[in-house]
Amino acid sequence: MADLTHFTLSEARDGLRARDFSARELTEAHNAAIERARPLNAMALETAEHALSMADTADQRIAKGDGGLLEGVPLAIKDLFCTDGFRTTAGSHILDTFVPPYESTVTANLWREGAVMLGKANMDEFAMGSSNETSYFGPVENPWRRPGDNRPIVPGGSSGGSASIVAARAALAATGTDTGGSIRQPASFTGLVGLKPTYGRCSRWGIIAFASSLDQAGPLTRTVRDAAIMLSAMSGHDPKDSTSANLPVPNFEAVLGGDVKGLRVGIPSEYRMDGLPAEIDALWQQGIRWLEDAGAETREVDLPHTKYALPAYYIVAPAEASSNLARYDGVRYGLRVEGDDLIDMYERTRAEGFGAEVQRRVMIGTYVLSAGYYDAYYLQAQKVRTLIARDFQTAFEGVDVLLTPTAPSEAFATGDKSDDPIAMYFNDVFTVPASMAGLPGISVPAGLSQAGLPLGLQLIGKAFDEEMVLRVAEALEDAAEFNAEPDTWWETST
Repeated sequence: MADLTHFTLSEARDGLRARDFSARELTEAHNAAIERARPLNAMALETAEHALSMADTADQRIAKGDGGLLEGVPLAIKDLFCTDGFRTTAGSHILDTFVPPYESTVTANLWREGAVMLGKANMDEFAMGSSNETSYFGPVENPWRRPGDNRPIVPGGSSGGSASIVAARAALAATGTDTGGSIRQPASFTGLVGLKPTYGRCSRWGIIAFASSLDQAGPLTRTVRDAAIMLSAMSGHDPKDSTSANLPVPNFEAVLGGDVKGLRVGIPSEYRMDGLPAEIDALWQQGIRWLEDAGAETREVDLPHTKYALPAYYIVAPAEASSNLARYDGVRYGLRVEGDDLIDMYERTRAEGFGAEVQRRVMIGTYVLSAGYYDAYYLQAQKVRTLIARDFQTAFEGVDVLLTPTAPSEAFATGDKSDDPIAMYFNDVFTVPASMAGLPGISVPAGLSQAGLPLGLQLIGKAFDEEMVLRVAEALEDAAEFNAEPDTWWETST
């Protein structure tokens, strides 16, 4: 059954509908692959028996002709999505015993469409990180390795567990969340497609919050078509989420298979920053040529406030994090460390329950929201955010989509940037602007670095125009013909 794990999601869906194999057989193959992939530390919780039960139900529905969009398809779920009756930790010690009595809207949508849950994917603690090294359950390893080099490399973060398990061919797709690039950057590092929808396209209800005005759920998949299918299943208006857009969900897969002739693709000049590695720039130029060869027109556009996006993001996001994480106090749920009095209990609980990166961001956020600094930092950052969104609006008056690199580098070795938070934050430099503006973005695998590691290109679209983003992404995917896979070194690892 090993071959069953090498289907794309769309191929598996079609095979299930044609009765070429059963959902149970498909799930058994992926359960076994997850066991073999344990050296990657990509899963925080495996739910093999529950997956088989869901698969049996899917087989019954398929036999009756009642199958949903994802009937019988095995998925991994980032451990930020609350799953009724199954531990949900956000990668943190403070929640390592939390079992929610409710289901997130996104996962409920997936189960309604017949998807099967293989387990919960490891992640950076509270989604704070760009390398998946901050999890309480240990770092996740990228299934890719540099040829001739056995040093572990990071899968990107915070959705690194989701990315690794899909790249390792142990799940057909996975959910992720993207606050400043946490779907797109891991996709670039692991050779996957990673889609961040428009803010409000997918409900945030039941997703453990990091930065409420930025967090957005999306899929990590092997192809653009798979991403379109996943997005159709994940999306939808949710009255429980006041930021959920009350818009119909298009059939995103239906827009695929066309062409990009006559489309206008913007190339932001501000993304040609000092120190951009030559191979990243060369891949970007190749992407431009690919789209031009496919009939699209490319033109330079200006996003003058792009250079302020990263510093503004690292004011806004920590500020919202400090507010959201105030609920973890040892009183109602999660870890509780007794103290001499209430304040001492708060301090001891948070000191033991939160890791270093979470503590750092909470401290930054509390500082910028304090009475003496609110106007100087947080208010100014919000003004800059407005200017960034206005830049995109102006640019989209003349183009249909923007093309940029996804990340400023290939995946780096575990531990290389752990002691330098600024260098770590810089990994989000190309993904943060779209997040600050709430726009959809997708990373498409486009080639290998000189060291033999995946590199991605990013497309950014207008708000709620994921159809355009997916259409151009498919053209990029067709031109790149990326079909490289990591060696399965972990299957023989001790």
